[in-house]
Amino acid sequence: MLKQSYIISNKISIANAEKNNRNLAINSNFYAKYSRFTLKALSKRVFQEFLSNMLKFEDISQKSIASIQIEIFPAPRKNGLTIAGKCNTLKGKIRIYPKPMRFCDTFRKEYGQYLLVEYAGSRARASLIHELLHLKYGRDEIWVRKLTKEYYSKLITKENVNTPNSLYVRKLIFARSLKPKVNIQKYAIKQNTVLELQSPD
Repeated sequence: MLKQSYIISNKISIANAEKNNRNLAINSNFYAKYSRFTLKALSKRVFQEFLSNMLKFEDISQKSIASIQIEIFPAPRKNGLTIAGKCNTLKGKIRIYPKPMRFCDTFRKEYGQYLLVEYAGSRARASLIHELLHLKYGRDEIWVRKLTKEYYSKLITKENVNTPNSLYVRKLIFARSLKPKVNIQKYAIKQNTVLELQSPD
């Protein structure tokens, strides 16, 4: 069990899909699986300990965090990209969004299942770090981005996952556009995963 100081995990939940007005029922199985995977990635003990220490260092009160909702469906922007997270700094409400199924299908075909799973989990953790920092620094996006990169780098060091895969995933997460310039497949590790982010047949 998590220690009392890691109560942020108790504030993380999956949003109610019935409240979403978009008709994405055809992809509901994929997105439901994605949301459960995200919940698991954000609830890991090592990550919760890391967040607890980050909040203490940044002097961000856990009481300022009302809720952290994992949204089931993606939030597209007008430029075609998708939102990773949102933070209502006044209400302390944070939302974390998935990547679209089409993106995941393309990514998996290009780089394999293992790297997709690593990317999805890492993106969710980086997004939560980013949105938590907004609670202190408000709309200072440049500074929050800088700190997010620094904290995420510390996280992967703490998790002892400074592998070619994880370092490359970090580049993808913080890239303006996801256009890899090297062939990461030669680094891909083939192993089974508890959850597979696959679209339904």
